Amino acid sequence: MVAKSAAAGVAVRLEEGLQKSWCHTHQADAKKRPKTFVVAESAAMRKIFQSIELFAPTDASVQIFGETGVGKEWVARATHALSERWEQPFIAVNCGAIPENLIESALFGHEKGAFTGAYNVHHGYFERADKGTLFLDEIDSLPVSAQARLLRVLQEGEFERVGGRQTLKSDVRTISACNRSIETLVASGEFRQDLFYRLSVIPIHIPPLRERPEDLSALVNHFLRKLADKYKRKPKVLSESSWLKAMAYSWPGNVRELENILERAFLFTPGPVIATLDIADEGESDDPGVAASAFDLRTVKKNATMEVERKIIHAGLNRFAGNVSKVARSMGITPRAVHQKLKSHGIDPSVYRRKPETSPPELG
Repeated sequence: MVAKSAAAGVAVRLEEGLQKSWCHTHQADAKKRPKTFVVAESAAMRKIFQSIELFAPTDASVQIFGETGVGKEWVARATHALSERWEQPFIAVNCGAIPENLIESALFGHEKGAFTGAYNVHHGYFERADKGTLFLDEIDSLPVSAQARLLRVLQEGEFERVGGRQTLKSDVRTISACNRSIETLVASGEFRQDLFYRLSVIPIHIPPLRERPEDLSALVNHFLRKLADKYKRKPKVLSESSWLKAMAYSWPGNVRELENILERAFLFTPGPVIATLDIADEGESDDPGVAASAFDLRTVKKNATMEVERKIIHAGLNRFAGNVSKVARSMGITPRAVHQKLKSHGIDPSVYRRKPETSPPELG
């Protein structure tokens, strides 16, 4: 397991690398560079960030696995930023968004007159990413016909444009990503096994947000600071009840969904405290796969939720000088429920009653 102190050093180096790469690519807008943020509270993410620092300086092909919205492109950009190619182009391609009849032209380019509508020479992504990094997202949607040509580029470092005869050289590092199980696609014949092995020299699996609740509070605080800066408004925080609701939610859209919901809540909340989040209540599922997943994650989620709940109660007692009724009102529950939670956490509210009222500390 990666220690938090070591992970903090890796996070700083990742942020510095991303900033350096962004400034080099967008020199004219260097003053407007975005603030990067590396969350590594969970053991899984700390291990991934440490791995990036080890394999980024190499030219090994990387394949990133994970659900939609977990941050696969971020990992690809961080890998590029810490590589020897950081001054060269980083080209991101969503293979699933390109029509099947145009995928080879998009990747490898085409010559003038190669097909109807080809009025000029088109430089494909491999030419545009020369000396740099090509990120192939949703590689699992690539048709088999294009997989053979992609394999040749990876093995031989050369290709021809569609309709062309000239062999072009390719010096590109490839990073691919997929949402589905490639092994299943290989078994069904939908994905070439030799291409799979070539792409996944270094496989990286990013767990969904529901499996790393330790990262949730850090991500929430980061996004709220980012939104305050983006919209030039005063900072906002989640209420105790909003924190509990966020911790109880499974976040099927992962980090992307979290950012979207927080932005909506930030814009529609007039005051400094976001009292509600637009999250649907999740009921019991009849899907055995979902039920099994929930059972496997029950302990992890319960422990993380209890820790956040404890912080919320301490913050509420501090804010309301030990007034249990006010704490209950802010959390959206009854005073009796608060007393039960105080007992389960071993918290004595009387120690707060003579303290002056202060603002709640930032969680995380």
